[in-house]
Amino acid sequence: MAEQSALRREERDAQRIDAVEGRSPEADALELDRVIHERVRLGIVSSLAVNGSLAFTDLRDLLGITDGNLIAHARKLEDAGYVAGSKSRARKGSKTEYRLTSVGRAALQAYLDHMEAIIEATRTPCGR
Repeated sequence: MAEQSALRREERDAQRIDAVEGRSPEADALELDRVIHERVRLGIVSSLAVNGSLAFTDLRDLLGITDGNLIAHARKLEDAGYVAGSKSRARKGSKTEYRLTSVGRAALQAYLDHMEAIIEATRTPCGR
């Protein structure tokens, strides 16, 4: 009897995990997009989604991070194709402007959908 109860519990847990959406079929239910999930990169992507594009200094100041930190995280997002940076000449040197790409917007939406599904699955009591 205890064995059947444990089996039912495992089946229920598996169903809840399968209910988590917003991920590729081969991914584990709790596997998040690690490129976006990191705090600073999520801040960059979210800021660009809301603002359209931001200058390097505006983005740095908005997030309260150092130049080096922004450069490293922006590079990682650019390598993934989520963010595009463009340089132009300004009076006092060059100006870098960042924008979210269509790939980045889709990745952010998938990430948000996945997080919402995890939250919903967590709030739903077992067996419902």
